[in-house]
Amino acid sequence: MGFEGGQRVQPSKNNKAVIHLSPEALRINGNSQIILCASLFYFRLPQGVWKERLLKVKSVGYNAIDVYFPWNHHETQEGVWDFSGEKDAAQFLKEASDAGLWVIARPGPYICSEWDGGALPAYLFVKDDLHIRENDPHYLQHVARWYGQILPIIRNYENGQGGTVIAVQLENELDFYPCADPKGYISALRDMAVQHGISVPLLACAGQGGLQEASGFSEDVVPTCNFYPNDRDPFFEEKVLWYREKLARYGYPLLVTETNRSHFLLRRLLSAGAKMLGPYLQASGTNFGFTNAANNWGNPLSFLTSDYDFNGMLTPEGHLREEAYEGKLLARLIQTFGRSLAEATPVESLTGPHRLALKQGGELLFLTNVSDTNEDAYIQCSDERIPRYTALIAAGGHCPALPVQIPLQTWDIPASGTLAYATAELFAVKQLANRTLLVFHTDGEGELCFTFDTEVRLEGGDMQVHEEAAGQVIVSYRSSEKEARARIHVSEHHVIEIIGLNRTHALLLENIDEIGNLQTGAYPERITESADLPITWAQSLVNPVVSLGSEEIALGDSADFLEKNGIYRGFAWYTAQLKRPKESNYLGYMLQQASDVISLYSGDSFLGTLTPGGTSDYVPIPTETPFRESLTARVEIWGHTNFHDTNLPALHLNSLKGLKGIAGIISVQDLNQNWRYQRMSPGEDKEDYAAADVNHQHWPIVSIGGWLSTEQPAHQCYRKQVRLTEEADTWMLHTVGNFTHAYAYVNGQALGQLNPLNPYMDLTPYVKAGETATITLFLDKTYGSLGGQVSLYEGVAAKEWTLSACQEAGLLRHADKSKLAAHAVEVPLLLKPGTVSWLYGELKDDNQGLGWRICAKGKDLKLTIFFNGHLIGRLWTQGGANRPVFRGGSDDSVYVPGPWFRNEDEGNEIVILLEAVSAVGDALLEPLRFVPVTAN
Repeated sequence: MGFEGGQRVQPSKNNKAVIHLSPEALRINGNSQIILCASLFYFRLPQGVWKERLLKVKSVGYNAIDVYFPWNHHETQEGVWDFSGEKDAAQFLKEASDAGLWVIARPGPYICSEWDGGALPAYLFVKDDLHIRENDPHYLQHVARWYGQILPIIRNYENGQGGTVIAVQLENELDFYPCADPKGYISALRDMAVQHGISVPLLACAGQGGLQEASGFSEDVVPTCNFYPNDRDPFFEEKVLWYREKLARYGYPLLVTETNRSHFLLRRLLSAGAKMLGPYLQASGTNFGFTNAANNWGNPLSFLTSDYDFNGMLTPEGHLREEAYEGKLLARLIQTFGRSLAEATPVESLTGPHRLALKQGGELLFLTNVSDTNEDAYIQCSDERIPRYTALIAAGGHCPALPVQIPLQTWDIPASGTLAYATAELFAVKQLANRTLLVFHTDGEGELCFTFDTEVRLEGGDMQVHEEAAGQVIVSYRSSEKEARARIHVSEHHVIEIIGLNRTHALLLENIDEIGNLQTGAYPERITESADLPITWAQSLVNPVVSLGSEEIALGDSADFLEKNGIYRGFAWYTAQLKRPKESNYLGYMLQQASDVISLYSGDSFLGTLTPGGTSDYVPIPTETPFRESLTARVEIWGHTNFHDTNLPALHLNSLKGLKGIAGIISVQDLNQNWRYQRMSPGEDKEDYAAADVNHQHWPIVSIGGWLSTEQPAHQCYRKQVRLTEEADTWMLHTVGNFTHAYAYVNGQALGQLNPLNPYMDLTPYVKAGETATITLFLDKTYGSLGGQVSLYEGVAAKEWTLSACQEAGLLRHADKSKLAAHAVEVPLLLKPGTVSWLYGELKDDNQGLGWRICAKGKDLKLTIFFNGHLIGRLWTQGGANRPVFRGGSDDSVYVPGPWFRNEDEGNEIVILLEAVSAVGDALLEPLRFVPVTAN
């Protein structure tokens, strides 16, 4: 195996397997190809549908897939590996090869993909002196273990070695992460790949255009681009062409490893010279189990749905969407021009449409219209304005590729001549005995001009003839319900048959038979109505403050994050004790550094469910709630973030889950008034003003944020001394509002920059009960900037902590044991606030092996849904201010895969963990709807 162009050629057992990259082309086994690549992920699909989904991708004309390999999917506990059954990555690569699809393999170690932690195992996050995604030997030794597992599998399925892997991507969008040494890091990954025998091209993709930051331009690593623009950006090609030229200087083609799913955009990329078109997630899937991520799409926080679907060509259950037919049309265009298009180069053009110079002669003009309205257009070729006899309309939101001066020998037509121009897209060519079919499409008028070196004879047929002179033919047709045909006899033995279609018929074209008949289909019908399935439900109530797990860990007098106790997914239960305060009752509870989903109980009183995003959060106690010494926090890890963001603590890529403590709040001091104020000069050191012994007695007294200044920005220092309560042992500064560029200190110790999304700062390590604390705030204020409110929460920390946890298997064991106490219930179902219960039902109909989609409606209810032992999804019904933002797919339904049904005599059980998550009203579960999956 070898790779040429930009990389050195390595020794090859099979010279035909060389992959050659140049600015003009990507060649596989000597053949230049445009790679049309759909993301398709084995870990989000039941193994029983892998083959079917691969074949569907191929059926719409795609010739490749890209696939991530999630590290933490195969190593859920450190040192424990699983590549069996649903995790059989080798079997997936074999099936991709059997389907005849090229594969871009993406083993990470970080993959993003809206997957739990971007696939980095959470145990890494608690390793001492380990820096993820860096050229750090401690981190790389763990990556080496992962690569040692996955790279031999990928190597065995390389092109020429029994499979179809044509490239391996190292890392993923590193330019989004503050990596200190991208070249060193990527080079280390490259060396590991080479050591494991990987000999296809190694890629490193840039997520926001930072080729240097993403790849370090490491030797033998090909930088690629991920583009996610507005599809209608009128300046997009200008940007793409710049990157093409940049990569060409390194000897590489423009490979677009990720982009939006619309084929309108893919055509625009093709017009700018891209040799690989990789729309991300054309084949959707499901985040089964506890594999969802939490990310920053919700401004600032959202949870990823179990449904993983960005409206690509294939739905999670395998239905084709109409966009799939756009894919088939683009694939036909690429196939029609073959090697000539695969080796085409962009033509510099200051005005007019973007053009590609085809290798075998002629050009393709891409008539891109980014608006929603149709526009009159024309093509200027030398001194000639085209069309001559008809109108050319640039349809809004379309990008047809129009041929100009294409030699007929491009399609091995035995005639000396050219397709001089066409105002319809040529998208299919069929060679028959003594006849070549050229099939065009347009939704307006199509004008077609051919020139020949010899005399030809025209049969106008259904087309209007405009010119029929020696060596030249011009015909046109108006798109309609039926096809239009004409024939050009180029010799006694060969005929060119021109076929004109409208765009809809072109999209639905399925085949051209051996006598030249066009066979078209129809858009598949989707069933959206639910079926009436006779399901009997039973319910078993669960004590909400008792762990569903079996083992308990004693933590002592302080809580700690779940990962530090070997808990990386699923549910956990913290319990603690809090003594009654001496002077008065508690006002509320302060959860410290809590995430992802926290349900809090005082004794058996439910206080609410929160999603703090890793911040601290205050939960007031209703006046009627009796005091109980015991506290329980049921915590669910929705998922580690897949994307590094600093807006919230839980959005840091190595963030930890659970909580650091709970304090009962006995006092809230209002600190907004009577601060000492000092104007600072630019560049003055904050430390000089923050020390506790600074004399501020002569400074003016103002409210926080007060004092007007003509300087912009105004550098201002505010100091206040606060007497701390004797009984407290926990102090949290609350700085809510819009403090512009504000920094906080207490007793000379830096607390950090104020973040309006994370408004609590812990003073506890730097102060003592009964003493005076000096709080210093530094504000850089500008005109119009708002101030904020400052409070001090004083509390008593809970003690005697215990911790237990439960993942899929443990939850199912508890459900099975609880079923003995289940009783029949009717749905709709009401649950009191804080209630937890199991709901059981039998789904007997497998819908001819295709499965179902379960749709759930209700209010203030969280559902964890199992089917035959598989966690198929997690839902949170509408209602309540505590419901987080959900992104990534349907937030009210889950897919029940047909392959996961058992024989009827074994039973097919739905088991749902129900949690009522609002403290102010009953939760409601409406009757579940079952929509059948259809075959299409």
